[in-house]
Amino acid sequence: QVQLVESGGGLVQAGGSLRLSCTASGRTFSNYAMGWFRQAPGKAREFVAGISWGGGSTDYANSVKGRFTISRDNTKNTVYLQMSTVKSDDTAVYYCAARLLSVATTEDQYPYWGQGTQVTVSS
Repeated sequence: QVQLVESGGGLVQAGGSLRLSCTASGRTFSNYAMGWFRQAPGKAREFVAGISWGGGSTDYANSVKGRFTISRDNTKNTVYLQMSTVKSDDTAVYYCAARLLSVATTEDQYPYWGQGTQVTVSS
């Protein structure tokens, strides 16, 4: 089992920045690819960004490419999502997820999930 806990959500003004963190426990963190997903009210959960187990490969949704950056620190068992130039459309609950080895972009490929952290962008 892998336990994931997100933090760093909150209220941010449009155009501003926010950094989310997700800390893992329970298994060897460096064996797992990590993903960030989000779910806005009334919408399905969607892929935001993913990073491979070693950090050498990343993937982003087109809607956040160039604005968000995913990174990880395996010494701290933590993955980050740096959000910049945020827009109102970025308002959602953000979840981190884990799966063995390679990045995936669909939620059904991730067996482990955190509880989510709310991000609200004000205009």
